[in-house]
Amino acid sequence: MPTNTKMESCVGSERGALVFWSPRAAQRRPNARVQIVDVFALQVATGYTRDPQGRLLIEAQPSVAAGRSWSLAKAAQLIRNDARPQRWVALHFDKHAWGLFWAGGGLQHCRDVLVAQAGAAEPGSALVPVTPEALLRLVLDLNTEPDVPVNQRPGVPAAPARDSTRNPWRLVAWTSLVWLSILGLTVAGFLLALERQDQKLELLLERTAPTSTKPSVP
Repeated sequence: MPTNTKMESCVGSERGALVFWSPRAAQRRPNARVQIVDVFALQVATGYTRDPQGRLLIEAQPSVAAGRSWSLAKAAQLIRNDARPQRWVALHFDKHAWGLFWAGGGLQHCRDVLVAQAGAAEPGSALVPVTPEALLRLVLDLNTEPDVPVNQRPGVPAAPARDSTRNPWRLVAWTSLVWLSILGLTVAGFLLALERQDQKLELLLERTAPTSTKPSVP
C-alpha cells in the first residue's frame, strides 16, 4: 500500500481544482488529459448542463467506461464553476495514476483532502463507502442488486443465501483488490484509444475548415 507521503506528492491544485497526478513527475504536463471523478458518490463525469438558475452542473454516472476525458484546463474550469465544486477530483489520464487512485488508496486520500478543505464531515449528500464491491461495480459497470437473491423470484425454490449469492459475491469483491489495478489499466487503454479517435476527428475538421487570416500587426 502506498504511503501517505507518496499520496500527498500525487495531489495538487490547478486553478482551484484538486488534481490527482501520476507519481511520475515527467508525465505531468499542463495539457494533460484527465477524468472528473465525484469521489463521494463514486461517479465519473460524462458531460455538463445548467439548472434553471443558470448554474453549471456536471453530469456523472457510476461507470468508468462511460466517463469522458477533458483537458486539464477545461476540467478545472468545470469543477470551479460547478454548483458542488467540493466533490470533484481531476484524475490524470495515466495508467500509474489510475492504479494508485482506484486500487492504491488515492480515492480515499482525495476524500480526506476535500473534507479538510470544506471543513465539514461530509461535503453534501450521496456518500458511497469505498468498498471493494463499490469499486468493482464502478469499474465493471455492474448493474446488479446483490441484496435481492435471484432465488426469490416467483416460482423459483428458495436456496440458502450462503450458497447462492453472498459467498460468490464476496469472493469476487475481495479478490478484485488484486486485479483491480490491472483492469483499470485495460479500461484506461480503451478510453485512451477512443480519445485518440476524437483527436484525429478534430484534426480532420481543422484541416477542412477555411484558413483564418492572421491579424495585422499595428
